[in-house]
Amino acid sequence: MAYVELRNRTVYYERHGDFERDDRVPLVLIMGMAGSCAGWLPLQVPAFCESRPVLIFENRGVAGSQDPGSAFSTVDLARDTVELMDALEIERADFLGTFMGGMTAQELALGWPERVERLALVGTYARPDTKRRMLLEHWAELAGLDLPAEALVRDRLLWTLQDETLEQHDLIDAMTRFFLRDDTPVSADLFARQCRACIEHDAYERLADISHRTLIVCGRRDAVTPPKLHRELAALIPDSRLVTIGYGGHLVMVESAERFNQIVLQFLEDER
Repeated sequence: MAYVELRNRTVYYERHGDFERDDRVPLVLIMGMAGSCAGWLPLQVPAFCESRPVLIFENRGVAGSQDPGSAFSTVDLARDTVELMDALEIERADFLGTFMGGMTAQELALGWPERVERLALVGTYARPDTKRRMLLEHWAELAGLDLPAEALVRDRLLWTLQDETLEQHDLIDAMTRFFLRDDTPVSADLFARQCRACIEHDAYERLADISHRTLIVCGRRDAVTPPKLHRELAALIPDSRLVTIGYGGHLVMVESAERFNQIVLQFLEDER
């Protein structure tokens, strides 16, 4: 457990692997909406640490990272990431971001290209279409109502998990309990602001400027960001590769973790 002060704001982060002696480019994992960086620990961090040092951190307002309390954009989140890298003396890194984290990674590559080696974008988009906008507005509105928290969590799980996963009742109950615990990492107000940041994200006209090698990963049954949005990303980013995983929804990194990790590692280790 570690904290760093950035512009009078405390940020929680964890370094896994030997950052002091390992000269390989580190991998920075950027979490998506409503998630904590702890979500990377069971399935991704152990696999990726075999290849390179890994940095995970909490987005602003999540768990141990302080919340400025105001609205923010995906550009602001990218700037937060760069400031964390500065504080930790990381000059350049590979980045993997899921949904909101993938939008943050896009803005990193566009605004701070010298800090980026390679990109991996998972379950994300260049800009929201009408259905995505309506869904995020719906979630933001629900977060502002005095509804049972369990109803809000289950509404999100219906969108983020594929049908077969939803049949695993013990798993769903465990995931629901995690999001309902007293120290839940994301407040309703913060979740609504995260929704608005994703609604306002629009890199569509700028993605052709990304010169970094980019991996785009999609779950074939992703209802939040379906394959058409990933195909759009692949068409817009010049040096990109799209991989669609047959078994997986929006949380494909959980539902097909072994395959997902293998694809990411092969991409990062490819010398082309």
